[in-house]
Amino acid sequence: MLDVRSLRNDLDGVTAALARRRDESLGAEVATAAALDAEVRALNTERDQLRSRINALSQQVGALFRDGRREEAEGLQAKSRALGDRERELDSAAETKATELRSLLLVIPNVPHPDAPDGASDGDNPVLTSGGPAIDSYGEAQRVPHWDIGAALGILDTERATKLSGAMFSLLRGPGATLSRALTQYGLDLNADAFVEVRPPSLVTSETLTATGQLPKFADDAYHLERDDLWAIPTGEVPLTSMHRDETLAEAALPIRYMTATPCYRREAGSAGRDTRGMLRSHEFDKVEILALTTPEQAPAMFDELLARALAGIAGLGLTWRTVDICTGDLGQSHHRSIDIEVYAPGADAWLEVSSVSWFSDYQARRANVRYKADGGGTQLVHTLNGSALAVPRVWAAILESYRQEDGTVSVPEPLRPYMRGMTAIEAL
Repeated sequence: MLDVRSLRNDLDGVTAALARRRDESLGAEVATAAALDAEVRALNTERDQLRSRINALSQQVGALFRDGRREEAEGLQAKSRALGDRERELDSAAETKATELRSLLLVIPNVPHPDAPDGASDGDNPVLTSGGPAIDSYGEAQRVPHWDIGAALGILDTERATKLSGAMFSLLRGPGATLSRALTQYGLDLNADAFVEVRPPSLVTSETLTATGQLPKFADDAYHLERDDLWAIPTGEVPLTSMHRDETLAEAALPIRYMTATPCYRREAGSAGRDTRGMLRSHEFDKVEILALTTPEQAPAMFDELLARALAGIAGLGLTWRTVDICTGDLGQSHHRSIDIEVYAPGADAWLEVSSVSWFSDYQARRANVRYKADGGGTQLVHTLNGSALAVPRVWAAILESYRQEDGTVSVPEPLRPYMRGMTAIEAL
């Protein structure tokens, strides 16, 4: 959430910064928010002035009663009651306007970082770096989509998954399930040197989902258990960010680093008909997440660290990869700066996003009220950053396609073999 003080002190600057997102509605929303803030402050000022007058009248009334001047006292009492009615009206009006202001601020996106490239959509995202095998190095054996490979090996059963849960769910069997678990453990072990592992709940409150920006704007993309007013987490970032909600941390404790492996649940309401085959887009999937809470000064270095860690995990698997700088028009609502890691899937002949490293500045922390006590005195909001260290299904898919052999088996990448119960290759069940 934006700092309302920035609207008071630099409305033109905020408007210009948000214009880089290429959303024409944002200018009007920011102007409305600034106007609402001015109304709230004016109402509060008038209310506070009335309170002072009421307090002064109360003192006069008391003195008049003590002096026996009852008629005068009762006259002032009547005037005080009328002012009290007006005070309550102003207080209610201010509360209503403040609620409107907060509701609007909850849907206005974060200001892009100056280094975020300008652009209107994902087609404008520049490629920063790349590595791994050349795209044209993959042979005919690798030009088979993973859904066909998985079906032939008996390790991916989309028909039974659909029978159990409907479309866009997966059922993995035998070595397929083992490979999925191996990827999860691999992602966690890579970061265990500096990140504390957390196993959070998979169901969270509306307040928790609001803190990271999924609510209220993206409610249609989330699974809601209405009876209990709980939401299935769309990413491990959601519970990790709120672990310190409404807390004030010591500056010496920062940065705080967490990691988690969780199931993630997304309705994917806006993706009907896109990438629905196999494991490319699922309503439920596993993901390893790394997250940090920092001071503003620590944030740039932490952003670089999270990116380096996520990239090391992907590159270590021997896949073809590239990093993509997310342009202003493609940034998520809460994002200040984002870089994605994509892998090439030769069977699908497509680049798949498998990791996203993001810096949210103090946008999420303001929503969650996570602060730290600065060594020099006073409190400030932390900065939050996270990295999808490894999105399991798409990496799983890229491995099946990239490591498929001429005989139809799939070689297991060396870093995953310690987690595969001795398997070096995946053969048909």
